[in-house]
Amino acid sequence: MNISPDQILFMISAANTIASFTPASVFLCPILNVAGQMYGGYLDSQWKMAVEDNLTGINDNLAVLQSTTGLIGLGTGAGATISAVNLYQTIKLRQEVKELKLVVHGGFISLAKALEDQGEEVMRQIDKVADDVEYRHHRTILAQAYGKFVEAVNWLRDTVNLTHTHTKTASFVGIQGKLVDALADYKNPKIYQHNSAVGRLRRLECSWAIYQTITTIYQLQGESDIVSDRLSSLQRQIREELVHLINLCESQEELDFIFPEIARIHNHDLAALKLWQEQVDLMRSLSPEDLKELENACSEKLLTANNQKQEITALAEPPELLLYNELREKSHFLSLRDQLRFVIQPESRKEHESYISQQAKNSNYQGLAPSNWQEVTDLTVANLYWYFKKPKPSFT
Repeated sequence: MNISPDQILFMISAANTIASFTPASVFLCPILNVAGQMYGGYLDSQWKMAVEDNLTGINDNLAVLQSTTGLIGLGTGAGATISAVNLYQTIKLRQEVKELKLVVHGGFISLAKALEDQGEEVMRQIDKVADDVEYRHHRTILAQAYGKFVEAVNWLRDTVNLTHTHTKTASFVGIQGKLVDALADYKNPKIYQHNSAVGRLRRLECSWAIYQTITTIYQLQGESDIVSDRLSSLQRQIREELVHLINLCESQEELDFIFPEIARIHNHDLAALKLWQEQVDLMRSLSPEDLKELENACSEKLLTANNQKQEITALAEPPELLLYNELREKSHFLSLRDQLRFVIQPESRKEHESYISQQAKNSNYQGLAPSNWQEVTDLTVANLYWYFKKPKPSFT
């Protein structure tokens, strides 16, 4: 046996973990069960069904993400009303779209209907943004991009069932071109102008979902080298853009919105992308004989796990939101913003640790500079850093 038990265990564990990321748990979009493509029988039945489910989920997620900009608006004018579409509320909206309680029309859902129980202030903000000329221009761009994406997805649904190799290859090329056009619309600089950190986050999430869908096309074509490179690039891009967005955050209201959501992206989406890449990299390292052996060892267990997959409901508040509420009681805006940056860019802690050590020495508070920083929480590092900064921010 050339395949090690550890490799078999990893593939089964990774496939089951990826399969557990439903639209309610993953914020960007659901992740394809990529292991399925490697197994012939699984590809013909269960995996094609998984492709269909995930394409539908991506459609719905994009519609919810871009619809919520109707409350966020442009600039920083939305204020506290943005809490009506925070992480918890957005997950609930996506679940309602999935359950057909909300209808997607032209790439958008009706926020007035979806949030009718959120109060008069929220309704006034929805009406205010709807009358904004610049927002309507942005909405037109996003609707156009969504239309291209839907067209590409419908094309892809047909393509996965094609049997003629050359026809399928040509079709994939056309789909990729359509998705690249949609991505260009979502990345259009005009829809990022004058946007708050919250508004930028929503648009970035849409673009990441499109990028990942393009990567899925390469997966379907068996281009594992390209898939690995693109997944690595996407993880790096997400981290860089999130750090930039964190630096743009200027108010407590914005931080209340983006902190749990970015933590969710880190804990779920980036984790799933990393697993996907590790799966692909393992498959690339195996010979055809080893791949067949792995198929025999894993396929039955993967099928059983997929059939027993349970949907994650959106009834409970996300743990990232609960954690943030706890941190908010123990910290302040500047410290919380640094803690969020530490999550996405762990190396940024080093500068804070060095500053604390130097200031503690200069102030004869050497006991505040631990010998082993690995045992110190991000909360403590950020709070100590701002304790030594002047003027000291209030903790109230």
